[in-house]
Amino acid sequence: MRLVLRPSDLLTLSFLVLFSGLAVYSSPANPSWAGLLSTYAALAAAILVAAVYRARVDPAKHGFHLSVAVTVLTVLLIFNSLGTLIAGIHKTTFDARLIAVDHAIFGVHPTVWLERLINPLLTDLLQFAYISYYFIPVSLGVVLIARGRFGEFEEVLFGILLCFYLSYIGYLLVPAIGPRFTLSHLQTGSLQVSPFIETIQDALNALEKNKTDAFPSGHTAVSLMTLYYAWNEREKKLFAGLIPLVTALIISTVYLRYHYVIDVIAGIALTGLTIALAPVLRRMLSIAPGR
Repeated sequence: MRLVLRPSDLLTLSFLVLFSGLAVYSSPANPSWAGLLSTYAALAAAILVAAVYRARVDPAKHGFHLSVAVTVLTVLLIFNSLGTLIAGIHKTTFDARLIAVDHAIFGVHPTVWLERLINPLLTDLLQFAYISYYFIPVSLGVVLIARGRFGEFEEVLFGILLCFYLSYIGYLLVPAIGPRFTLSHLQTGSLQVSPFIETIQDALNALEKNKTDAFPSGHTAVSLMTLYYAWNEREKKLFAGLIPLVTALIISTVYLRYHYVIDVIAGIALTGLTIALAPVLRRMLSIAPGR
């Protein structure tokens, strides 16, 4: 049986090849490069195995669900590998430049200025909005699959994957750890988080192995991409529900000191870039020889 790779498979494999090349490039300064290379190779093999299973299994939807699960796992593992990869390429971060851009635009440090708005209830609500990022794209995928709109799901999956991978390129080009670390000495007050919210923040901090992921704001870009696709696919109820959630999430990125404002602006720009590129790249990969 001939192996048939979807455009989203080919997109992921292409970026795995790119990250593998960067791992080799970083080898003189990166003792973990071989481990990174092995991880990327294993993920590529998983994508191919899932594609073979998808072509053979009956009913086919079992293979579809396996492919989706493998793709999600790949996105997460690539993200967690970036911290090691970036450390092997860059000797320092770009935080000072991003801080300077924010200060040039606003005349203040936005996260410091926002201290006057700190309220325990607001902090709790915005923290929940921030972590909704992990469920926002999933919600659209679940709705499309539940409605049997598998063609539309494939289109959305490709666009959101592209947004993720382009944000990873941003982290590689402009690594930054964000104002919660770099501007902590200027903050005169805490966010007044409850013990429960503090537990959530600690858990996120422990789970995210890559700390140089401030620029661009992937939270902003991926959430806006999901909002765009919900509107584009005429999922009106989901779109209406996502508007306030995504708005609160974008505000939370700066209020909670995860991002500079310039990160958010870059995230919005990344959304526009992805919307423009996704259809073109998907058509190209749909007709790729040997796919």
